[in-house]
Amino acid sequence: MTTETQKETLGFQAEVKQLLRLMIHSLYSNKEIFLRELISNASDACDKLRFEALSDGALYEGESELKIRVAYDKDARTITLSDNGIGMSRNEVIENIGTIARSGTREFLDRLTGDQAKDAHLIGQFGVGFYSSFIVADKVTVVTRRAGLTAEHGVQWESSGEGDYTLETVSKETHGTEVTLHLREGEDDFLSDWRLQSIIRKYSDHITLPILMRLEGKEEDTAVNQANALWARPKADISDEQYTEFYKHVAHDFEPPLAHVHSKVEGKQEYTMLLYAPAHAPFDLWDRQPRHGIKLYVRRVFIMEDLDKLMPHYLRFVRGVIDSNDLPLNVSREILQHSKDIDAIRAGASKKVLGMLEDLAENDKEKYATFWREFGRVLKEGVGEDHANKERIAKLLRFATTHADTETGDVSLADYVARMKEGQSKLYYVTADSFAAAKNSPHLEIFRKKGVEVILLHDRVDEWLVSNLPEFEGHALQSVAKGDLDLGQLDDAEEKQAREQEQSTYKDFVEKIQAALSEQVKAVRISHRLTDSPACLVVDEQEMGMNLERMLKAAGQNVPQSKPILEVNPQHPLLALLQNEADAARFGDFSQILFNQALLAEGGQLEDPAGFVKKLNSLMLALASR
Repeated sequence: MTTETQKETLGFQAEVKQLLRLMIHSLYSNKEIFLRELISNASDACDKLRFEALSDGALYEGESELKIRVAYDKDARTITLSDNGIGMSRNEVIENIGTIARSGTREFLDRLTGDQAKDAHLIGQFGVGFYSSFIVADKVTVVTRRAGLTAEHGVQWESSGEGDYTLETVSKETHGTEVTLHLREGEDDFLSDWRLQSIIRKYSDHITLPILMRLEGKEEDTAVNQANALWARPKADISDEQYTEFYKHVAHDFEPPLAHVHSKVEGKQEYTMLLYAPAHAPFDLWDRQPRHGIKLYVRRVFIMEDLDKLMPHYLRFVRGVIDSNDLPLNVSREILQHSKDIDAIRAGASKKVLGMLEDLAENDKEKYATFWREFGRVLKEGVGEDHANKERIAKLLRFATTHADTETGDVSLADYVARMKEGQSKLYYVTADSFAAAKNSPHLEIFRKKGVEVILLHDRVDEWLVSNLPEFEGHALQSVAKGDLDLGQLDDAEEKQAREQEQSTYKDFVEKIQAALSEQVKAVRISHRLTDSPACLVVDEQEMGMNLERMLKAAGQNVPQSKPILEVNPQHPLLALLQNEADAARFGDFSQILFNQALLAEGGQLEDPAGFVKKLNSLMLALASR
């Protein structure tokens, strides 16, 4: 006997052990969900077989009628769920059952809060519904064979949910998977056709496959679900609860969605879509290759689950189904290249999702705030990604501003425009690598003094956002850290005259600082931005912002070297001290300190931190001796 056919005992990942304890001890309030999860897995397995069989019909092995069967044995105290779907090979069993969501294991554990009710909801988020079997079972046996392999390649997996599981090669005549639950003491109420049937109708009535059971007093299996596509039914016939349960099935999520859109498109193309906005971000939202997407059906036949082809990347959080009457069944081959039909469906689906979000933003601000907290950074990508819908997306954006000084952004651009000061023509913003840095930026001082609202941008995606959104409703977006500040009508004649006088009065002083900092700065000038700080750094209008430059360098990009402009506030006491400094060497040191302070305030890094500390200490001693 070869090693591969021997019975092996393998250990779970440490994370799986933690998960099993959570499943067993935290979900007793909702024990019946185990059946929903197993039926969803069986349905997915049948969908996968349909898809693979499009190019290899032999995988059906003469049994093209796919179905799921639920049975129970009162004497043995077992519940068995079987399907004739794709099945699993030995390696797939180890990969899919021996680990949790692969790359998501560590993040899963990091999200655990200690609150059992909250932690329970994470199970669905991490695609680990199979383990819900251990809520009601003290032993689970899985027998499976992948379609296309011969009978002797069957695999039996068994575990009591403790520290390990056994794996054994067995003979299995049919492809598919059979899961047997050996019930715990006290769970005998599940050994009833009425109980199982009611659970199936509650959670899985929408499954497009027949779910068969042998009911008491019957000699043949009976389909206990409607076995028709929920999305194909009239909206008036579908309850909110049915919409929610279908979402939980299609998204493998335990929590209800925030909103959904159910629409049938007729005309040149005919297709139906049922799309959902989840209530929380999935763990793989930022993965380059997300595992879930929109399920594409053609005339109720599952074709594939794909995200990028059916939904733009910035809407990758959307879950649901699209069912077309026009696409060919072999669309999976064509879709990988280019398809105008798919492009049209993708564009139509995008508009429907944006309409759903607009409705949520208008009519349920609390839910939209939840959506924005979970997916706001993703939606921002759409401004540069989806030019056709740029204006619609811009109206959905929410920001933190100086109006509230809270990190939770709830201000729309329309809100900002409505609050603009008389004479204000631009939307002002500041970018930084954290909310605190943005909120405390010295560039905001003149704006706070004049009561002008400034948008605080602190997400990495914000640099991409403002580079693709030059204006909103005719008002230009203007960085407060770029160019020579011109507040237009917000400045009165006296302020303008005072600034002109300062330029003349401090001309020689500014040139002296510039000479001392000629290696670090492009120019030195009197600031119109500052009221409390001694100095700040800005860049020319058309140059790359300092925050974006740091981000690109951190990502390993070659960024052209450029020097910033140092703006100084001559009314600050430190500038008065510097102006009175007669020693040339000390003037140079103090000018360097001024520049380095401004650089630190921008979130930059010093080239010579030790030198900065030495010069700062020297300045402090000099001031103390006066």
